[in-house]
Amino acid sequence: MSDPVAGVKRLPSWPDSRLVLTPAARWLLDHDGKVMPMTALFDGFCRHLLEEGIPLFRVTTGLPSMHPLTATRAFVWQRDQGVKMAERGHDVFQTDEYLKSPIAVIHEGAAAIRRQLEQPDAPMDFGILPELKALGVTDYLVLPMRFTQGPGMGKKGQNVSFMSFATDRPGGFRPEELSYLMELMPLIALRMELEAGRRMTHDLLTTYLGQSPAERVLKGDLRRGQGYEVEAAIWLSDLRGFTAFSDRNETVEVVATLDRYFDAMAGPIHAHGGEVLKFIGDGLLAIFRVEDGSTLEAACRRALTAGEDAFAGLHELNQGRAIAGVAPLKVGLGLHVGKVVFGNIGARDRLDFTVIGRAVNEVARLEAQTKAVDRPLLASAAFADAINRASDAAYRLESVGFHVLRGVREPQELFTLPAARLAGYE
Repeated sequence: MSDPVAGVKRLPSWPDSRLVLTPAARWLLDHDGKVMPMTALFDGFCRHLLEEGIPLFRVTTGLPSMHPLTATRAFVWQRDQGVKMAERGHDVFQTDEYLKSPIAVIHEGAAAIRRQLEQPDAPMDFGILPELKALGVTDYLVLPMRFTQGPGMGKKGQNVSFMSFATDRPGGFRPEELSYLMELMPLIALRMELEAGRRMTHDLLTTYLGQSPAERVLKGDLRRGQGYEVEAAIWLSDLRGFTAFSDRNETVEVVATLDRYFDAMAGPIHAHGGEVLKFIGDGLLAIFRVEDGSTLEAACRRALTAGEDAFAGLHELNQGRAIAGVAPLKVGLGLHVGKVVFGNIGARDRLDFTVIGRAVNEVARLEAQTKAVDRPLLASAAFADAINRASDAAYRLESVGFHVLRGVREPQELFTLPAARLAGYE
């Protein structure tokens, strides 16, 4: 029988066949597939270098983000202090802090930057250098950290970040220490990109799906048609007169107005434990689940409190619009309760994580009725019953009589907030 590996070059027989790696390098590789928070990863890496004799005083790095409010996350490790993290907005790349920093030079393609600060003729050409020298830093090294993918930060969109190393040892870094740090960069970049990628995925899913759906998708809840039933208070709001507003104004103004309006609506929903499921043009669909150990009354109370806070925020927004001579924004809000199916629905190659069911259809009819009744908020009898039986007289909803809803044969009794509790919105 022929040898199946004949002609294949074999490795020599070594007494120890393991790869020869330093403790820091092996620690970066031996993570057993476990997710590690970035702060723990960065702290562990720096402490392993310290144990190997690299005289680190401070190490910093920055990782790109894929978040609507955050461009980068900066991590600073300092001996005896551990790691601190700070988020930077998308305008950071236009600030003097960035433009006059060594990071900008690294992003432009520099292979390395070193400043031996204890030398009398050391250039002090970056804003961070006087601060470091005042802390006793003697040597400062900045290296590029190259990623394989992600949002580009470097010149021509290259996926380049950085890592800086500072020491306070007299004489600074030795040549062999500088070489070692440079050799470690591809490995630490690979590990940090892995952890950063997980965070980016979480950020993206949370931004576009919401917290709960994002967590379910990350756990593998991906199959089309897969769903489960939940009981919840259901919120549907809609901006009145939006079509006419869009026709009269430039696109930039329309988008900016929508963002401010949605901030006023979504902020209170999240603050009171609700989930924004989708934005539908100028509409917003959200649910307040009946959590384990909680009650339907509690979910309705959270939804109603969020509604009051949203009206108060909209009233404040409208005061600013009045000063600018701009017409106020008006909204209709429908509140209902019921069981809905929450899950993956859609086409083969385009799914939506949303809720469907009779209760969702009914809350849409409630919201539409706010225009006919001329009330900014309408609640179903089931929602009002849950609120009124669990609340004192001052908190109860009041009836606005029986009204016919589209598609419903029998007139339905509808409820609203007392005018005094609408924060001047009406």
